[in-house]
Order: sequence, then structure tokens, then C-alpha cells
Amino acid sequence: MKDIYQTVTHLTDSVDRQDAFAAAMKANQPTTVEKASPMQRTDFLLQPTDCPQHPRARRPSWIHFGLLILLLTAWLSGCSGPSVPDATAAGATTGAARDTAANQAAGSNGEPTILSISGAFALFPMVTVWAEAYQAEHPNVEFDIQAGGAGKGMTDVLAGAVDIAMISREIRPEEIEQGAFGIPVTIDAVVGTFNADNPYRDAILSQGITPEKAAAIWLTGETATWGDLLGNGAGESINVYTRADASGAGEMWALFAGGESQEELLGTAVNADPGLAEAVRQDTLGVGFNNIGFAYDPATLAPIQGLQILPIDLNSDGVISDDENFYASRDDLAAAIGDGLYPFPPARVLYLTTKGEPSGVVVDFYRWILNEGQALVGDAGYVPLNAEQLAAARALLEE
Repeated sequence: MKDIYQTVTHLTDSVDRQDAFAAAMKANQPTTVEKASPMQRTDFLLQPTDCPQHPRARRPSWIHFGLLILLLTAWLSGCSGPSVPDATAAGATTGAARDTAANQAAGSNGEPTILSISGAFALFPMVTVWAEAYQAEHPNVEFDIQAGGAGKGMTDVLAGAVDIAMISREIRPEEIEQGAFGIPVTIDAVVGTFNADNPYRDAILSQGITPEKAAAIWLTGETATWGDLLGNGAGESINVYTRADASGAGEMWALFAGGESQEELLGTAVNADPGLAEAVRQDTLGVGFNNIGFAYDPATLAPIQGLQILPIDLNSDGVISDDENFYASRDDLAAAIGDGLYPFPPARVLYLTTKGEPSGVVVDFYRWILNEGQALVGDAGYVPLNAEQLAAARALLEE
């Protein structure tokens, strides 16, 4: 009987320490996940019996009533009863605890949590890989992922239409003021492209392009023919293509050319990464730009059929030397980005973004990406964050 009384006293003291303990466990508290549409919108809060750490789990009036029953039962039976574990023991933060918390976050009714994600085509392939692997470990978490461009993703997340936006550019100050909270997750790049059947293919691959040449094509229009670009007197026009939808790729290509925004780019505007790649593939004299994932074939790792990568003349000497020629395969280009050979921009860091600081299962998904998920980056054709970048990203989740 004395043992039970001591246990009851300990639990009662734990109730009195509720506020302090809840603050310490902030990173592990479950939260409501907003859904993308009324048909999917469901609140997924853990019930008090599922999570001892949740503040709602400790309401003194009910606990005191239950403890009185426990005392009475033990007195009548004459036994001390089983020992009750310290409530704080459930708060240990380990890999197993994170996995359990993520699975429980689906709710006590057994319904799955659906994370809705939209945004950059650049991140779409990588996030799809991460989502599949994460869901295999956390079957109660499902994903609704849609690519529509970084601009759409940012609009969606700030409007509360999705949980996470995929962003392939730096987050703007005005977006941060509206609550955008970005976490860096990987690195990739935008590449210039031209039609593989261009009659001047060898000269293009030999000379490449510089930021100044890109500006004359996409920003000012001063370079209008292939003769203007290559100096060979060719009179055929350069058919310029750009993105119609608000995209990180467009912004990165504009920055590479010395501009400030996608809106400055000239050319026939085509919607989405696949559309831009197809437009250039269908036009022998066409030039454009694409995210790596849509310029290279994921099966062969070579440029997709009908496209050639427009090499960058890094030292502006008019010749693509061997140490500047790393475009034959996706892996060669990814290695050049990781080694800092390919310039930033058009290389860039990619972000997952929420409105306000992430919480609940979103935080667990982020932590998984910044740990286990980085092992999947290379095979998907992206560049992992380095140790310093990973440490900074993880610290953002702990603030």
C-alpha cells in the first residue's frame, strides 16, 4: 500500500509539472495536419490515452478520480498492485520513438495522415522517392504530391491549400513575412538545352555558352541567329523557349544570365518542365533550359533522346575543355555540382517549405529526409547537402 501511495504521489506531482514538461517535449507534440481539399480535410490529434506527453493527457480532475479508485482497489485487495512507470520515461527521443510517434500521429481512429505537397518540378522526382521510402517505414502516413512549379507551390502553402511546398529557388523576403519557413533538403541545377539534330551541333558543343551569351539570347535578344552566336555566318534564327509558369528553373536561368527574375526572359513561353523539354526536342533550331531531372533520362542517365545539354564555358575562352565537359551523364554533372565546378546559379539549393514552423508528422518527415533520406539523393540524380548544410538545416527544426 505504501508503494502505491508513493507512485500516486509521483504521478500527481507530474501533473503539477505539466507546463514545464510540455514545453520540454514541444518537438514531439502531435498537431493537426491540414488537408488540401474538404474531401480530405481531417484533424489527426492523438488522443490523451495514446500520448502521455500531450498536455491534454493530464487533466487533474480525472486523474485524481482514477487514482482514488486505484487506492481503494489496492486497499480492498490487500495487495500493492503493479508499479507505474515514471511518466517522463515515454519522452525519450530516440530513432524508435520518432518512428512510433510518426505512426501514432495518424490518429487513434486508424485513419491515415495525408501530407499534401505541391510545387517545383525540380523537387518532384526526389520528394516522390523520399515519400515512398518514408511511407514504407510509416504506413499510416500517405502523400499527395503534385508538381506545378515553385510559384504554385508557394501560393498553395501560404493559402493553406497544402501542407508543404517544393521550392527550387531562394525564398523571398515578402514570402517569409507571410510565414514561409523553408528547410534546405538537397541540391540540383538547371541546364541549358538545344535540339540534338541542330545543324551546328558540333560547334555549339565545342564553344558552349557564357552568362554574357545567355543574356544576349534570353534577356536582350541581341543574338538572334546561330551565326551571331557561333560567328560562322549562319543565318538561321535561334528559336528561344522559356517557362510560362512561375518556376525556380526560370529564375535560376535568369540569374545565370545576369538578370533578376524569370519575367525578364524572352522567348516562346511553354508550361512546365516536360513541356519546355518537348518544345526544344521538336524544334531543330530551338534552345531552352531544364531542371536536371527533366533533361536526363533516369534509365540511361544520358540526356533524353532529342536533347543536347548546352555546356557552360567556365573560363570564357571560347572552348569547352576537358575539365569543363561533364555533361555526358547525369552522374557526371551531379559530381561536378558537388565539387563546385558547375556554377551557382544555375545550380541551387532546393527547399521544402511550410507556412509557419513545421510541426507533428511534418517535422518527423523532415528529420528523416535530413538523416536517412540523404542516402537516397545520389541515386536519384541530386546532390546531398554537405555536413555544414545538414547541421544548419537540422538546427532550424530545433529552434
